[in-house]
Formats: sequence, C-alpha cells, structure tokens
Amino acid sequence: MFIEKELKDGMSWINLDADILSQHPDSYKEYNIDEETIEYALDKNERAHMDYNRETGTVVFIFNVLNLKRDKDYYETIPMTFIVQKDKLLTVSNKANTYVVDMMKNYVEHHEPVTVYKFLFASLELVCNSYYPVIEKMDETKDNINSLLHKTTTKKNLFALADLETSIVYLVAAAKQNRMLLEHIKGHALYRHLDEIEKEQFDDVMIEARQLVAMTDLISQVLSQLSGSYNNILNNNLNDNLTVLTIISVLLAVLAVITGFFGMNVPLPLSNDKNAWIYIVIISLILWIVLTKALKWLANKK
Repeated sequence: MFIEKELKDGMSWINLDADILSQHPDSYKEYNIDEETIEYALDKNERAHMDYNRETGTVVFIFNVLNLKRDKDYYETIPMTFIVQKDKLLTVSNKANTYVVDMMKNYVEHHEPVTVYKFLFASLELVCNSYYPVIEKMDETKDNINSLLHKTTTKKNLFALADLETSIVYLVAAAKQNRMLLEHIKGHALYRHLDEIEKEQFDDVMIEARQLVAMTDLISQVLSQLSGSYNNILNNNLNDNLTVLTIISVLLAVLAVITGFFGMNVPLPLSNDKNAWIYIVIISLILWIVLTKALKWLANKK
C-alpha cells in the first residue's frame, strides 16, 4: 500500500509496500534506499535495531510490531522498517502490519503537522500501545484457562496454556528488543540534535516501551508458575494412580496365590470338607483387609 503524506515544513512521510519491493527490486532506488536497507526491510526475522549511515545521514530503525493476522494458535511479532532521510520518513510495510500504517495515517490526518522525528516517535508509541489490548486479552484468557484447569486438567486446556506461553515468549523478546533500540537512540548523537518537542515525544515512547516490558515479564512469570504448578499436579496424580494400581495388583496377587494353592491336584487340608470354599473366601477377605490397611498406611506414610 503506497501512501504519501505531507508533514511539517515541507517534510513528508512515504509508505512503501514490501511485496512491490520484492517483486521490483529496482524500485527502491527511486527513494535512495540502499540494498542493505532493503534486505533489512524484507527479512521477516530481522531483530530490532538502529543503523546510522554517516555519509548520507540516513537512519534505519527496525521495530518489532505485533502480527495480528496470525495463522497459528499463538501471537508472533514481525519487524517493521522506518527510514529517516533528512526531511523524509519512509516506512516499509506488508500485509501483516498494515494496521500500523493505518494508525500512522490516522495520526497525520487528525493532528497538526509535525516533524519527521516527532512523527516517528509518535508512531512507535502507537505500536507499543497496540500491544496492550492483546496482552489484556491474554491475561483474561490465562484466568479462564486457570479456572478450567482447577476444575479438570484436560489436554485441551493444557495446550491452550502452552499456546499462551509461546505467545508471551515472542512478546517478551520483542518488547525487550524495542526497549534496547530506544535506549540505543538515547545514547546516540542523534538524540542530542532533537528539539524539545521531539525529545518529549521520545520520552513518551520510552515510558510505554518500559511499561510494555514490565507487563510482558509479569505475565510470563505468572504463566511459568502456572505451568510448573500444573506439571507438579500431573506428576502427583500420576504417582497416586500408580500407587492405586500397585495396591490392586498386590491384592489380586494374594487371591491368585490362595486359589492357585488350593487348585493344585494333590491332597490338601480341607480338600474333603464341603465348606472349604467358605473358609478360603473368609481367609482371603481377612488377608485382603489386613494387606489393604498395611498398604494404605505405607502409602500415606510416604
């Protein structure tokens, strides 16, 4: 989706479609973008970072954004490229992050004209804010799954918990990379050339980035604790089941020994007594009761 919007004092914002760039490799030359930057923009596994070209003064920012068009049972993040060329901001978007472009477009249309860096940092703040609804939804889902697991520990609920853990891993990694990128900007000479309004906007996005890291870390810790707790519960249930099966097998073994003993085709005590089977049943029951209590005592003692 190609977009071109005017900003403050003749500055502009241009959004380029990554699919078009991949199909027409030479089109990026029209916007003075080098091949290395295009490789960054088209790499779906690129981590968040900043690249400064001293010769041209071009600054490339790779920022992690949420992939809302997920084709899996968990959320993932994708990199989005922001390129600052003096009085121009270029963004490279694809189908998965067009919602970011829509937010940026809405910002331009409903705010007074701003500088390139003011618009850049405002856009990054919008990206950070876009994480919060998803995190809140994940938090609600976590509570629902926890309630269901309290009632019954099923595979379906455990898989749902595992999907949440996978999602939060991606979100934690993305949030921390974004925060590191912003910290890099603040320590760069570029930051000293920003005006007060741009620095104020930068401080706002830094606050949001740090808050995002704190929120994702908290949910990650809670999910890890929940997962560990239910893992212990499953192990305890397995041990209890094995204990019950062991007790049953021992009790059946006693019955098998007694019936096998009296089933031998040799003269045995009580073999001529017509009530012998009653005595055998009574003896078996007594042994069962004694062994049951003994095994229960041993199981409870452990």
